[in-house]
Amino acid sequence: MRIAIGCDHRGLSLKQAVIQLLTELGHKYDDCGCYDTKPVDYPDIACRAVKALTQGKAEHAILICATGIGMSIAANKLPGVRAARCLDTFSAVRSRWHNDANVLCLGGEMLGDGLAKEIVKAYLATDFEGGRHVRRLEKIKALEQGNLPC
Repeated sequence: MRIAIGCDHRGLSLKQAVIQLLTELGHKYDDCGCYDTKPVDYPDIACRAVKALTQGKAEHAILICATGIGMSIAANKLPGVRAARCLDTFSAVRSRWHNDANVLCLGGEMLGDGLAKEIVKAYLATDFEGGRHVRRLEKIKALEQGNLPC
């Protein structure tokens, strides 16, 4: 599997740990930044990683900032993205199984390396269930296009 991965300056350490895990698991990755602790704006990094995803250069993206919240908000502004901020393996599995998430967002200051790696493994090992969830994803796509069902 090919993963686009990116972080802001506050997620750099965790990004490095996740890259190590991806390598150990045999996945390919594209490092979309950042590369040092100089402050950067997380929307720029989210855009870079999501662009790789939506252009078909990656199957998933992993984004890391201090809490995972900023990255998830930024990523979810882009069409075709279903970004999920996960702080445990249960939410990682459900984000894939029920929501067909294609972007995993992590909090570099919220998670230790060990738990973060378990979350990544759970996320990558889970497939979308389909079935009744497809109807809900179609409604999300309609929302992206400005079709408000409510």
